Amino acid sequence: MFNTLVEMFDSIVAKSPNAVAQMGKTAKGAFIPKTYKELQKEVRAVALALLELGVMRGDNIGIISDNRPEWLASDLAILALGGADVPRGRDAMPYEVEHILSVTEAKLTFAENDEQKEKILGISSNLPSLRTIVVFDGEEEERGGISVISYKSLLEKGNALFATTEGQKVIESEIALGKDDDTATIIFTSGTTGLPKGVMLSHRNMLYQLGEIDKIIDFKTGWKWLSVLPVWHSFERIIQYVSIYETGVLAYSKPIGKIMLTDLLRINPELMCSVPRIWETVKSGVNQAMRSKTPFERKMFSFFVAAARKYRKAEDMVFGLRPRYKESSDIPGKILGFIPYLFLGIVYRIGDKLAFRQIKDKFGSSFIAGISGGGSMSKDVDDFFSAIGVKLLNGYGMTETAPVIGVQSYPHAVRGFMHPFAGTELKVISTEDGHVLPPGEKGELLVRGPQVMKGYYKDPERTARIIDSEGFLHTGDLAILEYRGDFAIVGRVKDTIVLSGGENIEPVPIEAALQESEYIAQAVVVGQDEKYLGALIVPDEKSIERYLKDNKIPYISRADLDGMEEVRHLIASEVMRLVSKERGFKAFEQVSRFRILPEAFQVGRELSAKQEVKRSEIQKLYKKEIESLFS
Repeated sequence: MFNTLVEMFDSIVAKSPNAVAQMGKTAKGAFIPKTYKELQKEVRAVALALLELGVMRGDNIGIISDNRPEWLASDLAILALGGADVPRGRDAMPYEVEHILSVTEAKLTFAENDEQKEKILGISSNLPSLRTIVVFDGEEEERGGISVISYKSLLEKGNALFATTEGQKVIESEIALGKDDDTATIIFTSGTTGLPKGVMLSHRNMLYQLGEIDKIIDFKTGWKWLSVLPVWHSFERIIQYVSIYETGVLAYSKPIGKIMLTDLLRINPELMCSVPRIWETVKSGVNQAMRSKTPFERKMFSFFVAAARKYRKAEDMVFGLRPRYKESSDIPGKILGFIPYLFLGIVYRIGDKLAFRQIKDKFGSSFIAGISGGGSMSKDVDDFFSAIGVKLLNGYGMTETAPVIGVQSYPHAVRGFMHPFAGTELKVISTEDGHVLPPGEKGELLVRGPQVMKGYYKDPERTARIIDSEGFLHTGDLAILEYRGDFAIVGRVKDTIVLSGGENIEPVPIEAALQESEYIAQAVVVGQDEKYLGALIVPDEKSIERYLKDNKIPYISRADLDGMEEVRHLIASEVMRLVSKERGFKAFEQVSRFRILPEAFQVGRELSAKQEVKRSEIQKLYKKEIESLFS
């Protein structure tokens, strides 16, 4: 239907020019609406100003900023000129910004504020192509051959150009040149080497998803989205376009409890995209609030939640929403679930009025659903919100798939399973011999479809490793298929750890850092779908024994070392020293808790013949120890 995302945007403006597109905050926290027509004018003005600064078709332009109204306008302006944006959040380390801007040869980049401007100027000697920084909030200057201009100045210059007939003709002709296979963005994700790899996504990759999401989720025109996630992530990025496609309203907030909950009540949105950690935090807050209640109130709440969980199970049976791995009748389930569904429905309605309504009211009176991605939702959290009547729709995908592969249907979905887009082919293969597995069997998920990336930027070798000769992308995730085509993610084949907040972490560099310590022989980082990282640590007994002797700390034998408090304090200090911000690790990459193991890893057990860590075996062998790190 459209060649580019800008054409799609223009079609929505033509139909609903006066509808509200965005709601951004002022410095005092007031939300200011902006219509689609106003946003379109801003996009055109920014594009013309960029053109005046020398931006050309095919250029890569940086955006180092978190979500805000100017982000979307700048993004669409870059796309209007046939460029590709190279985004990163403001928490990016200088070496990451240097890598992505140097590799893509960006001659212009946007920066959120003076802090980001200084970060970029500090590495500018390694960015020979960079000539201009446009700062959303900050001071203008000229330094080291780089011109820093404000977004306000850029917009003023662009508005003057757009006020002329010639300027309008120029930008319309630029937009008309766009093709669906043009690269729209290059999103850099972490790699095992420590250097991120650039995922090239086309306009077609993203446009395909917009119509398909619309078939799975029954969106309504004018629904408000609360935007809390970093927009440089592909998940929040596609939601920006979904909101436009559905003539929705984007209201910009933050993933911080107090701010988010306040904005939920002020904006009263229908939808919010989030990561599992947000919902874990809300659930934890509910449990904490219940501790201040009377014993009777706590017991009553627990009773209604338990009854509501059973009610949802009966509801699934009645509506045929349980997973099935072969074709069979769901009539027996409907019959078995009917009486509990009726009886527990009465109990649920009482619980909703007496207990659940107070929780749901915190999301606003219009809230319909939260769409969760960036990590697997724990079953307990999912079941809790389902029980109390807060709908969470799980989505699944990767940056390499722009990012959505499937999402739970709305209003009805098979619990824990997601529906793939029409036109997206899935297959699950054995991790041992690669043969295709039938529904119900666990294996690696492969995907082929219009959302699969063009490839990694300037890296054909890594592209060939993830996309096979038949065009199937190997996700590295373990999945099972339901016989009707839905799928569930049940684990990971690859090493990448995804925290409940959506942060992708490669454990190898962290493990390597830990093993730099003379007191740590081996280390394995864990934390898939948890709030933080933990580690299993095998101590170097000789070095620790020497440390104890040098410090005149008595001990009985080596067998007792792992239980000594002095040893624990020693290892803790090493963990904090080696995996720290000073050594280039981000806050979410740091190890919060660890467990000292009494025996070294062995080849054939925890280690392969190549001395490589067998992570799946460690998960089984040390299940209790790992669970203790997160309990």
